[in-house]
Amino acid sequence: MTSRALLFGTALALALGSTSLAQPAKREVGNIVYDGAPATPPALQAAIAPYYNARSAVFEDWLPDGSMLIATRFGDTNQIHRVAAPGAARTQLTFFNEPISVAQVRPGTSTYLYPRDVGGAEYYQAYLRDLAGAETQLTAPGTRNQAFVFTRDGKSVAWAQVTPGDPNYDIVLADPSNPASRRTVLEGTGSMSPQDITADGKTILVSRYYSSTQVELFTLDVASGKLTQIGPKRKVGYQGGAFVDGGAAVLTLSDDGAEHTRPVVIDLKSGKVRDLEPGAKWGSENFDLSPDGKTVALWVNEEGYSTLVLRDVASGKVLPGPKLPQGVLTAAKFSPDGSKIGLSLSTSTSSGDVWSYDLKGGQLVRWTESELGGLDPARLVEPELFRYPTFDDRQIPAFIYRPKSAKSGKLPVVIQIHGGPEGQEQPNFNPRRQSWVNELGAAVIIPNVRGSSGYGRTYLGLDNAEKREDSVKDIGALLDWVAKQPDLDASRVAVVGQSYGGYMVLAVAGHYNDRIAGAIDLYGISDWVTFLQNTEGYRRDNRRAEYGDERDPKMRAVFDRIAPIRMSDRMKKPMMVFQGANDPRVPRTESEQMVAKLRAQGTEVWYVLAKDEGHGIYKKANQEAVRATELVFLKKVLGVE
Repeated sequence: MTSRALLFGTALALALGSTSLAQPAKREVGNIVYDGAPATPPALQAAIAPYYNARSAVFEDWLPDGSMLIATRFGDTNQIHRVAAPGAARTQLTFFNEPISVAQVRPGTSTYLYPRDVGGAEYYQAYLRDLAGAETQLTAPGTRNQAFVFTRDGKSVAWAQVTPGDPNYDIVLADPSNPASRRTVLEGTGSMSPQDITADGKTILVSRYYSSTQVELFTLDVASGKLTQIGPKRKVGYQGGAFVDGGAAVLTLSDDGAEHTRPVVIDLKSGKVRDLEPGAKWGSENFDLSPDGKTVALWVNEEGYSTLVLRDVASGKVLPGPKLPQGVLTAAKFSPDGSKIGLSLSTSTSSGDVWSYDLKGGQLVRWTESELGGLDPARLVEPELFRYPTFDDRQIPAFIYRPKSAKSGKLPVVIQIHGGPEGQEQPNFNPRRQSWVNELGAAVIIPNVRGSSGYGRTYLGLDNAEKREDSVKDIGALLDWVAKQPDLDASRVAVVGQSYGGYMVLAVAGHYNDRIAGAIDLYGISDWVTFLQNTEGYRRDNRRAEYGDERDPKMRAVFDRIAPIRMSDRMKKPMMVFQGANDPRVPRTESEQMVAKLRAQGTEVWYVLAKDEGHGIYKKANQEAVRATELVFLKKVLGVE
C-alpha cells in the first residue's frame, strides 16, 4: 500500500471509527447541517473535487447576430453566457448566487428572458435582460411562473402562473416592453401551460397536464377567453405543440393508438390526424419547428441514447440530419433564419458541449470545449446496456459501469434508482457515477424499472397506483441478477435514489434488508399520505393521478400498506438521508419523520440538510460536500479501504 493510501486509510478510520462508535455531534459547515455524519477526510475531499470541477455547456437560444446563449458554470452556479462564434470565449451575462439554467431570446431583439427562484423553492420570477445587463421583472411578486412563449414578432409573451396553495395555473399575457400590461386571459383549471401563439397573436395553444399518459390540448381565443379542445376526448399523452399551416393545424407528439410518442399533425377544423411516423419504433421526446413551419427537428430516444431526426412536415419524409456522438441531447433549436440548428449533447465520458448543424451544408460544428476539471478522460467509463429478467418474465433494461482496472476479487455494487417515476436513466455525463466507479472501485448499475419513460406507454403504466411495489420487485430481481454474476459481490450492495427514487430506496431497505449493505435516500417519499397532503398545491392533483388519491379509502389502504415508514422496523442497515430545506415537491418533513423513526428503533442514520437547496443539489459547493459524505458512507458500508 502506498504512503498516500495509508494516510487516507488512517484519516478515514479516525473520521469513522468503528461501526459501534457513538453518533458524531451535529455540526454546520457553510449551508450544510450534518447530523450524525462524520467529517470527510481531507484526502477524500481532494479526490472528489475534480469530478465537480468539470463543467458543461448547454445551448439555450440564438441571438439575432448569429451568436448563442448558453448555460455554463465558472463559479458556484450555472449562469447565462454568450458565445460569439465557434470556439470563442464564454462571456458571462448573469451573476447570481442562485442558478440560472434557462434563457430564451425575445424575437427580433438581443433581450432575453430568464426565470430565477430563491434557495430552490421553485417560485420562479421571470426577468427580461439585455446584453448590457439592464433588466426588468416581468412577472408578479408572490407567484410561480413557467412555460414562457413569445409571439413571432416578440411583441407579446404568454406564460403559466400560479399562487401558493392553488392547484390551478392561469394563462397570463403581456407586452414584454411593459410588464404592467400583464393580464390573465384564462383562469385555468389544473396544470395548464401555453405551447404556442399564432402569428396574429389572437390564439394560444394550451395544454393541460394530468399525467405522462394524459395531456389535453386546447386553443384559447384571447379576445373571448373561449377554450376549444383539440383531438379525441380520450387519454392521450401529448407532448408539446406548435401551430402549422398558417394556424389551421397543430403539430404535436402523440401516443394515441401507439406505444411510442411520434409527431402528428391535427387539423383544427376537421379534427383529422395525420401521422408523420406510423409504427414508430422509438419515442420522440421533444421537438422544435423551423421558423417557416416546414421542418420539424425531433429528439428521438433509442435505448437511452439520443438521435436528432429531421422530418418534412408536409410529407413526413426524413431529411438529411446530423450524425451525433453517442450521447444524450440536452437542447436543440432552429436559428431565426432556419439555416442552422443549435444543440447540446452530453456523453458518458465528456461533460457536455454545444454544437451547430448547418442544414444546407450538412456540417456539424463544435462551439464549446468544456473542461473535465482535472479528471483523466482515460479513467472515465462508458456503461454497457443489458437486460435482466424479473418476476413476471419481463426484461428490465439497465446500464452497468465497471471499473477499467478492477482490483482482485469481486466488485462491490452501487445501484442508483432514478426519480420521476416517469424518468429514465440515460448514459450522459454523471460525475457521481464516475466517482463511485473510480474512488470505490465499484460496479454501478442504473436500472430503468417498470414505470420508466422511454420504453412505451404500456411499460410506463406498469407501476401505477396499487401496482406501485411491482417496481420494487424489479430491484429484487436485480439483486438476484447481481448474485449470479461472477465478478459482482452480492454481499456488498448499496442502493441510492432521489425523490421517487428515494422512495424506492426506502422500500428496498424495507423489503430486502438482508440483501443490502446500506442505503442513501435523498429527499424520498416516506409516507404517501403525508407527502400528498404536504406537497405544493400546484403539484398535488397530478401526483394523485400518478400515485393514487389518498382521499379514496381503498387507495389509502394501499398507501398504508406500502408506506416505507410503516416498514421501518425491517430497516436495520445503515442509512444516509439528504434533504433540501426548501423543497416544494417532497417537503423536508418526509425525510425528518423517517430519520426520527429509524433512530428511535436504533438504526444508524446520517442526516444531511442543505439550507439553501430545494429539490436537488444545484450549487457546486453543496454538491462537493454532499457527494463527498455519500462517498464516506459508501466506503464504510461496502467495506472499501
